[in-house]
Amino acid sequence: MISYIRGNLAAMERDKVIVDVHGVGYGVFMPERSMGLLPQMGSEVKLHTYLNVREDAMQLFGFLTRDDLAIFKLLIGVSGIGPKGGLGILSQLSADDLRFAVLAGDVKAISATPGIGKKTAEKLIIELKDKLDLDDMLHPAEEGIPAAAADSGATSVQSEAVQALVALGYGSTESLKAVKKVRLEDATVEEVLKAALKNF
Repeated sequence: MISYIRGNLAAMERDKVIVDVHGVGYGVFMPERSMGLLPQMGSEVKLHTYLNVREDAMQLFGFLTRDDLAIFKLLIGVSGIGPKGGLGILSQLSADDLRFAVLAGDVKAISATPGIGKKTAEKLIIELKDKLDLDDMLHPAEEGIPAAAADSGATSVQSEAVQALVALGYGSTESLKAVKKVRLEDATVEEVLKAALKNF
């Protein structure tokens, strides 16, 4: 119903912000990580939103990127995880960190979120594993450009390089970030690997 709101940042509370849109203050719940990235008070902000309608309340949840919103929607689609739970997870983990935790089966990273126990984390991993892809993190689709249009050869090389770094003992998220910094056209896995190792 409300895809996004744009207005001036009027106030910030513990778990939500107030955005002034032409004199109307919208209370928007946000992940703590995202709140830390907001501009100073009075600045214009644009938040991608999800409207949660309950019998006793209507709540707006806001995110700085459409990717965060998409991950949030996947999270609340998991039985046992409501909007506040999804917000809590995205307060602890970035969208990419969560993707890696799911793909790596890292129950510990997900269950570190307050209110998310081991069983819920395991269920989340099972339900989302087939819906998330490492290649999406390496080459996110640009606006208006289908993901299928990405260079699948380059993506495959980068994926192998990430997996090789993880096998060498580097962390999943750190490996992804290191490989994403490498810009080598027609590079082999070995070349990407050597360049990525310089980014640690």
